Amino acid sequence: MAKVTAARRTACELLGDVRRRDARARDLLRESERMARIDDRDRAFATRLVLGVIGARGLLDARLDARMRGKCEPKVRDALRLSAYELLFLGTPASAAVSQGVELVRGIRPRAAGMANAVLRRVASEDVPKRAAAVDAVTSGTSPVDLHSPVSLHDLEWVSGYPAWLLDRMGSARVDVARAALEPAPVYVATNRARHDDEETFRLLAEKGLGPRASDLPGSFELDNPAGLSRSGLVEHADVVVADLSAQRVAHLVGVCPGERVLEVGRGRGTKTLLLESSALRAGGLTTLVGVDSVPFKTRVAAQRMDVAGLGGVVSCVTFDATRLGADDLPPELATEFDVVFVDAPCSGTGTLRRHPEIPWTLTPADVESLRGLQLRMLLAASARVAPGGRLCYATCSLLQEENDDVVGEFLRTSQGRAFAQEGEPLRTSPALGGPDGHFATCLRRVR
Repeated sequence: MAKVTAARRTACELLGDVRRRDARARDLLRESERMARIDDRDRAFATRLVLGVIGARGLLDARLDARMRGKCEPKVRDALRLSAYELLFLGTPASAAVSQGVELVRGIRPRAAGMANAVLRRVASEDVPKRAAAVDAVTSGTSPVDLHSPVSLHDLEWVSGYPAWLLDRMGSARVDVARAALEPAPVYVATNRARHDDEETFRLLAEKGLGPRASDLPGSFELDNPAGLSRSGLVEHADVVVADLSAQRVAHLVGVCPGERVLEVGRGRGTKTLLLESSALRAGGLTTLVGVDSVPFKTRVAAQRMDVAGLGGVVSCVTFDATRLGADDLPPELATEFDVVFVDAPCSGTGTLRRHPEIPWTLTPADVESLRGLQLRMLLAASARVAPGGRLCYATCSLLQEENDDVVGEFLRTSQGRAFAQEGEPLRTSPALGGPDGHFATCLRRVR
């Protein structure tokens, strides 16, 4: 009997944790003591397994259920999903993937080992060739890309592991999404200009063995060896800001200037805050920024992060319902007008599926419609805080038109929106194989 590797055992245990706690995989991976006990190479492999299995679990379950008689307990399914993912998505030789899967199952339920062997061997012999043909069709460009072609949609579903309805809603971007899913998302970091200049940041990253390579944005680096980032201390001490390159492009588009009064709506834990302040520092000095989020925990985390980053004196963190920014009873920090109001809207996250694998199999069409309504309400409310001549910027990490152009268009047709004019072309990025995520951003100017 083959001994189960540390990476696979850790990944299987973490899949169980995610399932039982209904938690976000990346949060558990970041906090896991199990992950801290294995080396960087095993940690990278375990991370890929966990994120990949969760992102493709609907497709994996369909293939497993087609090969099984009856149901199996959740722990056994975790192990089967993991090995099926290796077979279908990682190209692990069948002898290794099946053997490891059987031993994982044997350690959970010994009597189920025979079933696991039979099921995984059928996946290897019957399903692996189907996915290989789909990958070849999509990557070679022979798969039809007509938006209404069921064949193309079928291939893309097999390649990405994502549900067909969601791929269909992405329009032409769905091909990029499927291709991008073939490999993990790259890791990018940005300089925190409140602490270091770009040369110092590069040196710190290199000294930690992270393999930094400069991107086309100033102070932005892609890491060739990101596995050691969490243990480097650079994130914990806010020496660098972990942010996808497309997210950095959004902050660059917003482009706040020294001395401007800035309101950031939907600021979460403050990543874009750090990027915006670094952008202002590149232009000569800090800006005065107020960040709003409706979740008290995120506000507390953001405040602590700003203190660590050296920005506590210029950044305010307020817990408030952003759909009420047009009301009269505002907190003092919000009862004013701002030169820049940046709405980083809650969205489907369809441009970031590689990093947030829960999305494909939990998001529903009803969720998208609900988000669209919230986004419009936030944009309408936030517009009341824009000073004459000021800018209202709107961004999502969604690829869906109804969350992007449609929301902006509907806003501009309202009485509040008619006071604004769109500036330039929106930023639109799609996920790319070996490249950054999909984001949308546009800026509107108050003209009356």
